[in-house]
Amino acid sequence: MKHEEIDVADLRKQSHLELAFNAQNVLIDPRFMYEPMLSAHPLGNEEWPIQFGGKSMRYPIWISSMTGGTSLAGPINKMLALTAKKFGFGMGLGSCRIILGDNTFFEDFNLRPILGDELPFFANIGIAQLEEILETNSAYLLKNLISKLDVDGVIIHVNPLQEWLQPEGDRIKHSPLQTISRLLNEVDSKIIVKEVGQGFGIESMRALLQMPLEAIDFAANGGTNFSKLEILRNNELQNHFDPFVSIGHSASEMVNFLNQAVHELGNKRKCNTAIISGGISNFLDGFELISKAQIPTIYGQAAPFLKYANQSQDALDNYAHHQVKGLMFAKSFLKLK
Repeated sequence: MKHEEIDVADLRKQSHLELAFNAQNVLIDPRFMYEPMLSAHPLGNEEWPIQFGGKSMRYPIWISSMTGGTSLAGPINKMLALTAKKFGFGMGLGSCRIILGDNTFFEDFNLRPILGDELPFFANIGIAQLEEILETNSAYLLKNLISKLDVDGVIIHVNPLQEWLQPEGDRIKHSPLQTISRLLNEVDSKIIVKEVGQGFGIESMRALLQMPLEAIDFAANGGTNFSKLEILRNNELQNHFDPFVSIGHSASEMVNFLNQAVHELGNKRKCNTAIISGGISNFLDGFELISKAQIPTIYGQAAPFLKYANQSQDALDNYAHHQVKGLMFAKSFLKLK
């Protein structure tokens, strides 16, 4: 052993001795079996390829919708797109309402030139705006949005609780199922349906699975909750409607709903993919839930990516790098209990 290697080994052993009493772990994650005998270390260049939206992703990780029409949307969107391109993630835009009929902020959302043609990329519009578009025979606005952004389809975010709590919120006149059914008849495009922080109950899940959707995006209770966000904006609402914040379903509960509905529906099911999102704080959460799902799934994160995008591109890329590294280690050495 070389002299320098001996010095490094001594320093390592010394740090082990100094830290040993602080390194005793009393908590064990109950979700996994750790199987150290069955795999070699990932080399660092392994991928977990998956098809989504007619495109190929290198890993089952989705950058979830988060930024809409604000002054910060453009720079943040571009940083997120650069990271998605570098690591082969899919990506959904925040609400594109602001550019439906006006191109003033178009460049804030024009990410296909950054992402390239290989990765899935979806626009986003709210159920209330969609209802208005269809009622005014303005489906061409949505078709134009799809065309000018060169997206693979549209995410419809369904948010009746948020809109109801928002002082300036819109009111929906028809059930979202009716509106989305009409959309599917009028627009030939891939459609994802997502919530905004409460998730979907079993009946909603069962109904959505019977529609020819590209995917269902959970947006479960546990991540960024836009209904809670509206309550925090208004003290009067907080005094009266705060109990609504705890209404909803966790991502884990929704995976159980998904599996139950898949089993019950059999060949009545037309939707074959889901994005598991809402409270996915790290790669272990994502690995557990996509491993439990009985149809192909990917997992989405919004707030963690936004947190590091607010720091720098390097911080964002570093976060993504470690998420991929942790996910691939989990795939090699962990099994679900």
